[in-house]
Amino acid sequence: MKKRKRPVLKALMALMIVFFYLPIIYMIVFSFNEGKSLTVFTGLSLRWYQHMLETGGMLEALYTTFSVAVIASFISTVVGTFTAIGLSKSKKLIRDLMEQVDNLPMMNPEIVTAIGLMLLFITFRVEKGYITMLLAHIAFCIPYVILSVMPKIRSLDPDLADAAMDLGATPWQALMKVIIPQIMPGIVSGGLIAFTMSVDDFIISYFVTGGGVKNLSIMVYTMSRRINPSINAASTLMIGIITIVLLIINVGPLFAAKRQKREKERKKILLPAALAAVCAAGCIVFVRFGDMQEKRPFEGEILHIYNWGEYTGENIIGDFEEDTGAKVILENYDSNEQMYIKVANGESYDILVPSDYMIQRLILEEYLQKLDHTKLTCMDKLTDAVKGLSYDPENAYSIPYFWGTVGIVYDKNKVDVESLEQEGFNIFLNEKYQGDIYLYDSERDSFMMALKALGYSMNTEDAKELDEAYEWLVRCVETMEPEIVTDEIIDNMAQGRRALGLMYSGDAAYVMAENENMGFYLPKTGTNLWSDAMVIPKNAKNPELAHAFINFASDYEGAYDNSSYVGYTSANQEVMDVLSGPGGDFEGISAYIPRTDCEFDEVFVYNEKTRKEISNMWSRVKIVASNANPSKH
Repeated sequence: MKKRKRPVLKALMALMIVFFYLPIIYMIVFSFNEGKSLTVFTGLSLRWYQHMLETGGMLEALYTTFSVAVIASFISTVVGTFTAIGLSKSKKLIRDLMEQVDNLPMMNPEIVTAIGLMLLFITFRVEKGYITMLLAHIAFCIPYVILSVMPKIRSLDPDLADAAMDLGATPWQALMKVIIPQIMPGIVSGGLIAFTMSVDDFIISYFVTGGGVKNLSIMVYTMSRRINPSINAASTLMIGIITIVLLIINVGPLFAAKRQKREKERKKILLPAALAAVCAAGCIVFVRFGDMQEKRPFEGEILHIYNWGEYTGENIIGDFEEDTGAKVILENYDSNEQMYIKVANGESYDILVPSDYMIQRLILEEYLQKLDHTKLTCMDKLTDAVKGLSYDPENAYSIPYFWGTVGIVYDKNKVDVESLEQEGFNIFLNEKYQGDIYLYDSERDSFMMALKALGYSMNTEDAKELDEAYEWLVRCVETMEPEIVTDEIIDNMAQGRRALGLMYSGDAAYVMAENENMGFYLPKTGTNLWSDAMVIPKNAKNPELAHAFINFASDYEGAYDNSSYVGYTSANQEVMDVLSGPGGDFEGISAYIPRTDCEFDEVFVYNEKTRKEISNMWSRVKIVASNANPSKH
């Protein structure tokens, strides 16, 4: 009977190994993909490793990740070890109380710890950055070290230290030469757990960092807005470093055992791991020295930019730094509301890139300063379609960055244009495409689609019309079995995995460039004509440099780099013409040039009451969708 069970157990073990390691292997393979797709392998290439090395931000994130992990692990291991030893000699009441205190951070949800640390730093006016991230990592790693060391201490003879001192050892010698060697396995385990927890952390790091300092997990999160295979390259490099460290830790003692006694071997287990980690972190440091021979206009000054993740060209930041001598600190957000919270809490940035309705809100709440148009040389280079929009009629506060529409991406092999022309957004209720559609997880865009399908303005404040739009969306999720997604829709539609999807025009341009069978349709009932623009907050520390960057980003070279890399429509008229013209990156791709001749296209108007109502309704729609189609949500 036992012999029969062994093949089954081996097969289950093999399946478990495949389950755990196949995603990692998949990621490593696609880090060498020639194309940009994350799902279709088009050929071997080191393109994304080269891109990672040329992108200072990626290497800086890797350096931050490992340097914080090494320092935090070392400090937390030392502090945690001595704390555990001290607790072992304390009274039972104090020891039990402190053990409960030690367990609390590990049992608490990370978000609670993150917010608590953030509020602590804000209360004491500690400027957030590398130091605050390091302190936070030390704080949440110490409990894990204590938990790992305490069992080893309990297993020791309680009279061991006294016996050593009776034989002539000082308390320090008894600690270092008797106690520490005996509990070394627990110390090593605690240090490795601390290192792993630090490298893996995202939530706490995200809330306590600032000043452009970010580790790899934060950078990957902000990159999720757009497809960026450099994530695969960076993650593969990270896996390689960790694998090397683990090999040294596990293989090193085997070689050491042949030459040294067991007691000496235990003392040196940590050394190879620490040296390897330090060397790995040192190898990641990427320092670029600018040309200091010629004095540049903003030499040594710092520009803080807060922009969407993956919303900046490959070269624009480096070119601006080289041209001006300034240092650019770029931080990223993934929603207008997230950006608003930081601005409202008084965090200082020199440039923001919010969307139209959020710019209107920032103006109304007096968070922005007026632009000095005498310092701007870019207005004549911008297309008339994005100047003087309703949220800022005189462009007194904002200069357009990207613009576009929201429409329907469709598979030409599954959907014909005649159906789209007849039904518009109502095609998302056509049961012919049941289970074959994507909805975008955006309350504004989803309600825009429903309202336009019903023939209403997307800026309506009428409660009855909003209720009708809610019922339209409920009907859609109940009968059509849609998959509600975010930016994964881009790659999925590029691979033709659904017949229909609601998508921003810039993302649609990428999809159409990748797959000639995909089309983009804008219903005649109108859509959202959106615009993201550069603004300067009232508390900006360097508004003069901010004006210089606005000019640089709006000029041909900066705007071309931005638009060709990100794929969204440039506000620079010449760049639009070149990229959409003969030989351009988006030649023949209709989604790149937004529609400007439809009287029903609208710009979002900010209304706090309506926004809250729509937000609550969209949450209820997603609950209905989850209950109706649990497998897709």
